[in-house]
Amino acid sequence: MAPLRIGVLGAARIAPAAIVGPGRRVDGVEVVAIAARDRQRAQAFADKNGIPRVVESYEALVADPGVDAVYNPLPNGLHGKWTLAAMAGGKHVLCEKPFTANADEARTVAAAQAGTSLVLMEAFHYRYHPLFNRVRELIATGAVGAVRHIEAALCFPLLSGKDIRWNLALAGGATMDAGCYPIHMVRHLAGSEPEVTAAHSRLRSPGVDRVMVADLRFADGVTGRAMCSMLSSHLLRVSLRVHGDEGEIRVLNPLAPDRFHRVTVRNKAGRQVEHCTRRHTYDFQLEAFLRAVESGEPVVTGPDDAIANMTVIDAVYRAAGLELRQPTV
Repeated sequence: MAPLRIGVLGAARIAPAAIVGPGRRVDGVEVVAIAARDRQRAQAFADKNGIPRVVESYEALVADPGVDAVYNPLPNGLHGKWTLAAMAGGKHVLCEKPFTANADEARTVAAAQAGTSLVLMEAFHYRYHPLFNRVRELIATGAVGAVRHIEAALCFPLLSGKDIRWNLALAGGATMDAGCYPIHMVRHLAGSEPEVTAAHSRLRSPGVDRVMVADLRFADGVTGRAMCSMLSSHLLRVSLRVHGDEGEIRVLNPLAPDRFHRVTVRNKAGRQVEHCTRRHTYDFQLEAFLRAVESGEPVVTGPDDAIANMTVIDAVYRAAGLELRQPTV
């Protein structure tokens, strides 16, 4: 089959790791074009990353007949707008997290994809790595007995006040950019959708959270906690913990296990430490996207899952007394 030709919207810092590198390593894929608001910046990005074509505008890229699929790493508030535009141009879309600015916008985007043959996938790359599937397997086989509590955390320092992730008009904030991951992890390990029982934030500027801690409860009585920060005393924390009535699973760095990771299981049999492949999470994600396009294989981070995750994010903001993020006009 001809390679899947991918165009990139915006010269985002995440793009080399998330799509350009994987595009070289995964057979059947080519990153063929890029567009950015500043053409010179797009050209510099293309030259540095070996992308053959620079397209004049976002509009031109989503309409380009030489592009089959679009990778959308634009600011959060623009995800929905340009995902819709790409699908209107007949393009499959791999959209960076968070999927949209809020759950209502997620429903609008999902409705546009429904009934089409287009693949629409939210880029929770960690979810496609064997590490996360191994944790799910440990739970399913009763390694720690009945699950009682699940918690996940993603904390890192974002010191520049000019970073777009602090911009409320672009749907920024710690819960959007970092908290979406632990919320997603807890949901996927619980296997159902939670109620947000409490949420507490610390703000960097009016309406913009730098820290969020959310407590969750599932219908079967399992509890959860999702913690995130982009500026706090928790300088770096990337962790996952599953507490059962017969033991505990701890995961160091479930987000980017290709860099380093450790799975520790404590139960009646003692303490076991496991490691999985160090292959890039983004490679597994791109392979899943390609299979979905070529053979219709379902993706685990499709539109329905995206709506569910954005619904929890909205509930967290409400519980913390903050306004929901809005699409960028």
